[in-house]
Amino acid sequence: MVKDGKKKRSGTALTSIFFVCIGGVAGFLIGRYFMVGALREGSVDLVPALLMLLVGVCLSTFLQIIFHEGGHLMFGLLSGYRFSSFRIGSLMWIEQDGKMRFRRLSLAGTGGQCLMSPPPMKNGTFPYVWYNLGGVLMNLITASVSAGVALLCQNLRLVNAFCVVVALMGIAFALMNGIPMRGAVNNDGYNALALGKSPQALRAFWLQMKINERIVAGERLKDMPNDWFLMPSDADMKNSMVAVLGVFACNRLMDEKHFAATDREIERLLSMDSGIVELHRRLLIDDQIYCELVGECKKERLDILRDKAQVKFNKSMKNFPTVLRTEYAYALLAEHDEEKAEKLRLAFEKMARRYPHPQEIEAERELMEECLLGKVKNQN
Repeated sequence: MVKDGKKKRSGTALTSIFFVCIGGVAGFLIGRYFMVGALREGSVDLVPALLMLLVGVCLSTFLQIIFHEGGHLMFGLLSGYRFSSFRIGSLMWIEQDGKMRFRRLSLAGTGGQCLMSPPPMKNGTFPYVWYNLGGVLMNLITASVSAGVALLCQNLRLVNAFCVVVALMGIAFALMNGIPMRGAVNNDGYNALALGKSPQALRAFWLQMKINERIVAGERLKDMPNDWFLMPSDADMKNSMVAVLGVFACNRLMDEKHFAATDREIERLLSMDSGIVELHRRLLIDDQIYCELVGECKKERLDILRDKAQVKFNKSMKNFPTVLRTEYAYALLAEHDEEKAEKLRLAFEKMARRYPHPQEIEAERELMEECLLGKVKNQN
């Protein structure tokens, strides 16, 4: 587990370094183009120029996130997919009961997400390239259009400069998402490459989207088909797409309240060399912490599971149901702090009002009730 964890953190660190480098290059080019010429002509002062540059970069970044996720949506629809949900930052639109609803959801390591229901598999395959790379293509398209507008508006400095910023950010987004890389969440280029190399990965990707389709429809994992949650072989778990099925299998055990079995399976998965991404790895550890809390509740093991990296992760995901449930359980059963636990319960209920999947909230509430039973058991 330690060796594999170091490998994952190393991959995430390299991805972060790449993002910083791309951002630095884009920032340098933007600053050189926009500010140097303006200051040389004496047309703007330094402070207003810096403020305009900052606003331009922030706005263009937001626009390119929208363009990117819109690309997944557009090319997915053209490939036969159906809309499920569309998220920018924590703002999410989801189709439920034939109506479009607004919800809130934040996932560390993601600026947005477009999830869709896939077309049927035929002869072991289905369209996957355009959907996965649609965001990258849209970033390149909008970058090209912005560059063209910039050339046509050279006499309109603000319009010209903003279009240059949008074009450069579009290229940066295309590189960050198109060049295959692993991180807290694997990028589009990596996913497309992995799917093209493995029929098992392609089926796993299809199953992930079908499971998400059922989740959007309000179905719990424990009520879905059993054969969707078969644990992959150790060899197949090395593929990041297939590894998600292993994560779902553990999630289903949790939903069925098989806590001892969940703990064993998670420990086994995290001890092997697998393709589990850092986001899923950390959420699995949260489930392990919970299982230990409602089980033997050994302080030594809790201290190992709840290390500095896990505490930091939980802070970054403090409004996510799994994290809030685990933090509630830890406050109640490990710290014996009822006041803190009550604050976490109230935070959970506040989050639940805007969370997109009510059946997941129902499942997490049941797990929080298990904590109260565990508390009574410990007192006796």
